[in-house]
Amino acid sequence: MNAFDPIPPEWTLSAIHAPHFGCPRCGANCSEAVSVWINRRSPVFTEDNRRKWQEFYRCHCGQSWWAWSNDRPPSALKPRDPLL
Repeated sequence: MNAFDPIPPEWTLSAIHAPHFGCPRCGANCSEAVSVWINRRSPVFTEDNRRKWQEFYRCHCGQSWWAWSNDRPPSALKPRDPLL
């Protein structure tokens, strides 16, 4: 499974919105997901004309969830560029 495939995988159909960018069932973060798909075909534009996408995750507990790309917390591996 490629996270950037244009066709969504079947498991995204049952995904629920996670307002805190983690699995709503078990609380696992996105780095613990067993599958990821990013809906790059349908970006949404914010008030300041920045793009955001739906990011879909399938958790190890079986729950599928999604969140907006701009809600993802900063990574310790790479600092977030304030201009992006």
